[in-house]
Amino acid sequence: MTMNQGKLIVLEGIDGSGKSAQYRRLSARFEQEGVAFHSIVFPRYDKESSALIRMYLGGEFGANPSDVNAYAASTFYAVDRYASYRTDWGGIYENGGLILSDRYTTSNAVHQGCKLPEAELPQFFDWLYDLEYNKLGLPKPDLVIYLDVDIETSLARMEHRQQKHHTQADIHEKDTRYLADCLRLGHLAAAHYGWRVVPFKTNGEIRALDEKHEEIYRIVKTVL
Repeated sequence: MTMNQGKLIVLEGIDGSGKSAQYRRLSARFEQEGVAFHSIVFPRYDKESSALIRMYLGGEFGANPSDVNAYAASTFYAVDRYASYRTDWGGIYENGGLILSDRYTTSNAVHQGCKLPEAELPQFFDWLYDLEYNKLGLPKPDLVIYLDVDIETSLARMEHRQQKHHTQADIHEKDTRYLADCLRLGHLAAAHYGWRVVPFKTNGEIRALDEKHEEIYRIVKTVL
């Protein structure tokens, strides 16, 4: 890292949380207001570095997420991030650029941590931190915003997306119990790492996209 390192902002959430929609809104807001930034989305399914991820999600290592342990699966995603940093955005970040990321190391905490007993989570969270930020040398986020959701909305949105794009659910998306565990883990990881949580509902009512966007933008401005 150079002394002129940039800023890294991450949007995180389980499938169907509205994360990608808020990512697009935040990107458009940056463009509208003339904020220079570089955007990345993980996993990068179109890159060779995601080969093990695609095999895993496609069921080649087992039909259930738990067939691949949390540590092994985490390394698949870590390799993709390392490749992206070295070939895409590392130079921008090291020269003071702003990076906006849809998912990051944070996704391993949520989607792989749910495979472990709760008593083992602090050790796993610390291992993830050490693996990607210390051993691999990837940047630590300046801000992680976690979008909350409920399991019913998550499932409904995923089904709608699959019908719209004529895609099949992967082994994560097929497993309702796994998704519910991911949602629980999101809150535990947010508390452990100090992420900013954006609530899904206010007074029992689902919040509007614009309302959540304004909250997200207010939070982001505190680190710019």
